[in-house]
Amino acid sequence: MPRATTEKFSRAHQPAVKKKDAQSSGSMTNPIFNTARFGQHILKNPATAQKIVDAANLKPTDKVMEVGPGTGNLTVKILEKAKHVTAIEMDPRMAAEVIKRVQGTPDQRKLEVIIGDFVKVDMPYFEVCISNTPYQISSPLVFRLLSHRPLFRVAILMFQREFALRLVARPGTSLWSRLSANVQLYAKVDNIINVSRNDFRPPPQVESSVIRLVPIDPPPPVKFEEFDGMNRIIFSRPNKTVRGNFQAKGVMKMLEQNRSTWLAVQEMAIDDDRPINKMVDDVLSELTFAENRASKMDIDDLLKMLAAFHGVGIHFS
Repeated sequence: MPRATTEKFSRAHQPAVKKKDAQSSGSMTNPIFNTARFGQHILKNPATAQKIVDAANLKPTDKVMEVGPGTGNLTVKILEKAKHVTAIEMDPRMAAEVIKRVQGTPDQRKLEVIIGDFVKVDMPYFEVCISNTPYQISSPLVFRLLSHRPLFRVAILMFQREFALRLVARPGTSLWSRLSANVQLYAKVDNIINVSRNDFRPPPQVESSVIRLVPIDPPPPVKFEEFDGMNRIIFSRPNKTVRGNFQAKGVMKMLEQNRSTWLAVQEMAIDDDRPINKMVDDVLSELTFAENRASKMDIDDLLKMLAAFHGVGIHFS
């Protein structure tokens, strides 16, 4: 795993810098803030940074994973309260800046930097995750965290506001979506801070929000691929009826293939000669969900429907 200490660090997943790019960066007044290629915006407001760290309720024994530390404005505040911080940073220039800020201080021993792409590197053990998340990895970050074991205690995550609002949306609201349902199956999510674009350097084009994500422990015994596969169908048009979404082109063929594969793996003979479309329709009718709309169905409704489909051998992955 590519790692860095305060004395030495190595580079991973880092494309070679072209001579022209290097010359261009060198001509800038402060090249450390030329972060466009990584989609990163540096949080510059110390009051906002303090609110984010306070929201984590850190303990002196906590090991923290920070994603996208930038120049370390959050990192130094986390180090004041936590036992150890592992910061994962894509940009070696930023990593060097974070390391520089703690060199020669007691916090130097408490910091480790991993240089690389968060979606590729191995995650360390941690109890708390704090992230000023590069927008392009928002969804991968959330689901990578939720699949991580052992479970962490809490994650305090900054996202583009629209994405954050979808994470915390409730059934029946305009933002309730496949993303909302998939995340809320495995975690409790709250919106805790709204952050102005002016709190960043350079300012992003959108406003941001900070959410608190607490994994459900123990996690529900539901295979994510199955739950997400069903949601992919019914949320394709969330305001259309569930029956209507199952009638979309290609859905029945996929379900028929999945059922045949499942029966073969289970070494079971076909004991139900109903056409797949009739099986689906019967399940939805028995649940009285046929005319429901995904936009108004809660987690319990979705789990009940998934269990009923599994009961007749219909699977989604």
